Amino acid sequence: MPLVSMTEMLNKARKEGYAVGQYNVNNLEFAQAILMASEEENAPVILGVSEGAAKYMSGMKTVVKMVEGLMSDMNITVPVAIHLDHGSSYEKCIEAIGAGFTSVMIDASHGPFEDNIATTRRVVEYAHERGVSVEAELGVVGGQEDDVIADGVIYADPEECRELVERTGIDCLAPALGSVHGPYKGEPNLGFKEMEEIGNQSDIPLVLHGGTGIPTKDIQKAISLGTAKINVNTENQIASAKRVREVLANDADVYDPRKYLGPAREAIKETVQGKIKEFGTSNRA
Repeated sequence: MPLVSMTEMLNKARKEGYAVGQYNVNNLEFAQAILMASEEENAPVILGVSEGAAKYMSGMKTVVKMVEGLMSDMNITVPVAIHLDHGSSYEKCIEAIGAGFTSVMIDASHGPFEDNIATTRRVVEYAHERGVSVEAELGVVGGQEDDVIADGVIYADPEECRELVERTGIDCLAPALGSVHGPYKGEPNLGFKEMEEIGNQSDIPLVLHGGTGIPTKDIQKAISLGTAKINVNTENQIASAKRVREVLANDADVYDPRKYLGPAREAIKETVQGKIKEFGTSNRA
């Protein structure tokens, strides 16, 4: 099956009351693990790729070719989107689309509102002509994403969300409502009242960034209020690193990377399968 955009899978998820996970790809083993878990669970999946991760893996074209090769060799039959996570500019989104990404996020939320509208609309016009889905963000999600560090959280304004959707034609919206990138310091405090208002006004799938560490009851409530995409990265990274440390601590003579990256891949796969079940994505392909 070829790579697809996010639009159909997210609209279906919103309508049927579940969420599709975006799991970030950091190297070959992450991509393998996410695809294996999704195929076994018969679940649609979004492979998120940050600009930093793409650079680490040599570039956006390399990432796309790697994923396409894995899908062919692994006989993947579930819908898979490859998504630029937190695209920093119009130019980066265009580069990703040219490399074969089927979805992009333009994150112009750090500048003035009108600039966000203008930049997002340009990306949407270019992407939609090529069958590529677009995600945008409003407000500030706390924590760190690659080299972008946000101090604190600024909640998205529901009226601005409605206007952004109407004036740009985006396919899904990530309103900042209390989630953070990376581990939480204390308990997550999501703005469900605002989420409900934004979901009702905007009438498109909502996206929850910083899905690691949010209690299941909050995940379920977010899904009931229109959240159809949930991003997970930190939890997979932690599980992977923990398994590598265990292998190396148990055998100081291990030097073949397959002996510790293989178990790390399995840990990621187990984590993703848990999230697929939690989000209700099993057997939705």
